Amino acid sequence: MILTSEKTEKLSGVVSVPGSKSYTIRAVVAAALAEGISIIKNPLISDDTKACIEICEKIGAKIKKKENELEVMGVGGIIKNPHETLNTKNSGTTIRLMTAVASLCDEEITLTGDESIQRRPIQPLLDALNQLGVQSNSTNGCPPVMVKGPLIGGRCKIPGDVSSQFISALLMASPLARKDVEIEITTELKSRPYIDLTLLILKKFGIKIENKNYKKFAIPAGQRYSAVKYTVECDYSSAAFLLAAAALTKSNVTVTNLFRNSKQADKKIIEILKRMGAQARVSADKVSIKGTGNLKGITIDLSQSPDLVPIMAVLGSLAKGKTVIKNVEHARLKECDRIKAMATELKKMGADIDERKDGFVINGGKLKGASVDGWRDHRIVMALAVAGLCADGRTRISDAEFVGVTFPNFAELMRKLDANIRI
Repeated sequence: MILTSEKTEKLSGVVSVPGSKSYTIRAVVAAALAEGISIIKNPLISDDTKACIEICEKIGAKIKKKENELEVMGVGGIIKNPHETLNTKNSGTTIRLMTAVASLCDEEITLTGDESIQRRPIQPLLDALNQLGVQSNSTNGCPPVMVKGPLIGGRCKIPGDVSSQFISALLMASPLARKDVEIEITTELKSRPYIDLTLLILKKFGIKIENKNYKKFAIPAGQRYSAVKYTVECDYSSAAFLLAAAALTKSNVTVTNLFRNSKQADKKIIEILKRMGAQARVSADKVSIKGTGNLKGITIDLSQSPDLVPIMAVLGSLAKGKTVIKNVEHARLKECDRIKAMATELKKMGADIDERKDGFVINGGKLKGASVDGWRDHRIVMALAVAGLCADGRTRISDAEFVGVTFPNFAELMRKLDANIRI
């Protein structure tokens, strides 16, 4: 599918973005592990979350989809062997979390995903699981993976600078290990807010974990997930595209159900837009951006918010002066190499962007419409769509269907704000 985006001088309106993918997937996994019925309200229903729901059903959970909620009958910590390969499709979060969960089964379970997933590293997680008594392996350090429990417990070490999802996976499975677990983080922890998010979900579902300054985590054995009622926050990662589009144009946009006290990493977009010169008003449950169309370049460390890399590259390309995006090499290990992808496609639009190992150096200016590649990555497609709103001429972006991974109604909401976007 093709998404077209054309110059739009002004956006206006009030919208609400979908629920958070990160919260939804973690809540579904926790509910699937619990004993009893959990109710998850305001879940994101997208390609990624559907993949997670399907996998949880195959390991024994019973999930009913109702209007704006999920009813999840959990397995009480007893994982059923599905006797088939579990396909997580394009969901990196799902394959990482469910690889650890699969280690709770005493029989071998195989997990895989699409071509993108089969290129994404998972060996550090497998190494840590093996240290905890699991038999796990892959052919080349990437999925498909084979996992055979039990998860006995003990101590394991894992780097913190590859993917926080590996640590989140261990945190979610370890409470059901046979012995206490201690997880030691051996390198600088990147994407720390995602660990906070995981810990928050675990606490909500009745799990106790001792956080030793993000250097070690101690997880007592013998715990059980409790069935709960839980409401998913709206997604700052998705809202970032709308808020950035407002800041880049002479606009006044409000996004509701974004919470000021959220643990989401991509809440950082508000700080970024303020630093670049946009007017932002933040209340308890909504964010309003008043754009002047006149942003200035900044230097920004995105080590804790790697999902902001695509839209930040667009902001830098259209801001006045130099923008430096740094310390985010792990963005190369997402659905695609997002640093390479954004540098490649923005250059087609006339951007002065220099790809570095851990980010970009960008000299802002004007963009022109072009035919660009979405790299089969939802965040690349949406970022380029925002770029097209500020470019001279029409921008055509391939792989528009991948927006469904996290933000199925992206184009619809953008049109509601008067953006000139079509699929």
